[in-house]
Parts: sequence; C-alpha cells; structure tokens
Amino acid sequence: MTDTPKIHATAEVASAKIGTGTRIWQNVVVLADAQIGSDCNINAQCFLENDVILGDRVTVKSGVYLWDGVHLQDDVFVGPNVTFTNDKFPRSKQYPGEFAKTVVCEGASIGGGAVILPGIRIERGAMVGAGAVVTKSVPPFAIVVGNPAQIVGYVSGPVASAAATVAPAPLPQLGSPVSVGVGDVKLHALKVVGDMRGDLSVGEMPTEIPFDVKRYFLVFNVPSTKTRGEHAHYQCHQFLICVKGCCSVVVDDGVHRAEVVLDTPGKGLHLPPLTWGIQYKYSKDAVLLVFASHTYDAKDYIRDYSEFTNVVKSTV
Repeated sequence: MTDTPKIHATAEVASAKIGTGTRIWQNVVVLADAQIGSDCNINAQCFLENDVILGDRVTVKSGVYLWDGVHLQDDVFVGPNVTFTNDKFPRSKQYPGEFAKTVVCEGASIGGGAVILPGIRIERGAMVGAGAVVTKSVPPFAIVVGNPAQIVGYVSGPVASAAATVAPAPLPQLGSPVSVGVGDVKLHALKVVGDMRGDLSVGEMPTEIPFDVKRYFLVFNVPSTKTRGEHAHYQCHQFLICVKGCCSVVVDDGVHRAEVVLDTPGKGLHLPPLTWGIQYKYSKDAVLLVFASHTYDAKDYIRDYSEFTNVVKSTV
C-alpha cells in the first residue's frame, strides 16, 4: 500500500479529498467535492460528480458514472457498466431541489450492467446480480436478480463473508432438537401420525415448544416473490411451523447466518430473542404457523439490521 493516491496521467481529478493507497486509472473524471476513502480502486472510464462519497476499500470497475447523491460505504464492489440514477422524473435542463440519495452499504456488491434506481438503499452485505434492475431497497445480505430485481436467496455463513448456500440442517429426532449453527436457534421434530382418516401432528408445551405460548398468528396467501419478517425481538421467543406447503427461514445472530427449509408439519424452528428472522420462498399453498411467548408489543421489535447488530454487541 502506498502512502499517497496513485492517479493516472490521463485522469482529471479536481478533488483533494482522496485517501491513502487509492488508485485512479485512465480517463477517470473526479469533480472537486467528491470524497474517496483509502485503498479504493477506480478503474478506467469512470466519472464521479460532486456529491459522491466513497468509503474505504471500494472497487469501482470500468464504465461506472457516480452522480450526485450516490454514497458507497466501506468495502463495496461495483461491477463494470453499472448504471446509477438520481432523478426519478428527469427532464432536460430541469433539476430537482435536491437529488435523491442512493446508499450502497458496507460490503455490498453490484454485478456488471445492473441498473440502480434513485433513492434506494442496498443494505449491508447484499449482492445484486449482473443485469438486475433494482427498483426497491435491498435488505441486508439479500441476493437479488432480474427485472425488476427480486430476492432469490441470502448470503449465508459468517456475516463477514459471502459463503455458498448453507447445507440443509439435519432432521432432528423426537425429543432431540438440533442446532442450526446460529446462536441458540434449534430445529425440533414434531410427532406426525399418519392415518387413512387424515394425518395428525402434535406438539406440547414446554416439551416440543420450549416456552409458554401467549399468542399465535398465521401467515398465508404470500406471493412467492415477497419476503416476510426482517426483524428481531428483544424478549419474544417464536416457534415456526409450516403447516402446509413450504417456506424458507433465514436466521441470523449478528455473527452467523443460516437458511432452514420448513416443508412439513413435523418440523418446528425455535427463534430465541435477539435472532434476526426472515421468511421467504413461500409456496403458493404455504401456511406458516407462529407461536409467540409474548403478546404483541411494537416496542419489542428491532426492525433495523444495524440497530440489531449494535444491540447484540452490547449484550456480549
């Protein structure tokens, strides 16, 4: 790493706000008020307008134009020819009072040729597939593809990495719940009895469901492209059973993440407090039953992932 930025002779760089170790390559234009952190790599044929902020270790591949209002946090990767926009209703020679802010959060990656509409957030660790058209904000660690971009998965494994899909959790035996490798989240086996008159599944508290139940709710008729959950609780335990069809549950303790498929009434997933939970990939006929240890209290919800990780750190 060099102490001073390395700027190619053909680049036009008016900004003095460039961190140490940053490299700026051929025919890049950087306007005076743009801010670039340390150890960044700005490839050839890029343009950075004034209200552009880059954190540290950001990679911007060739052919990317960063307009006013685009902010890229630490360790962001932007692939070649990604198109950012900053005005939802552009007209020639007509300018809004303030351009929409587009924020790509820490560790997120955007594949080549993607189009990012203005005013959205691509949250921490998310991955945008090549050629995707992103019209809405992307949740933390979500993988989105297509036009319009839809969630097809979540980055799994340790939070700091982008590991491959987690192997399915082993099916537990009755009375012997198994850890899924995320905090105290455990997969339980529930008794299922088959009969020509109709099947029966049963669970008792606190044997199979390890807390006193104060509330239940059902989630159903969910379009397959939609995502539910995306929050944690300070105190509430939850126990999830997909009583019909199937869905996937992503669990995250702020350090590790895993995905569990619920595809039978014989599986139950226990989410203790301070577990970030997401449900998606609902089949058309899916019915998700959730038991809760507490009655509804809006103050018990943590809906922002950054707040969640801060709370988790404060409890260690």
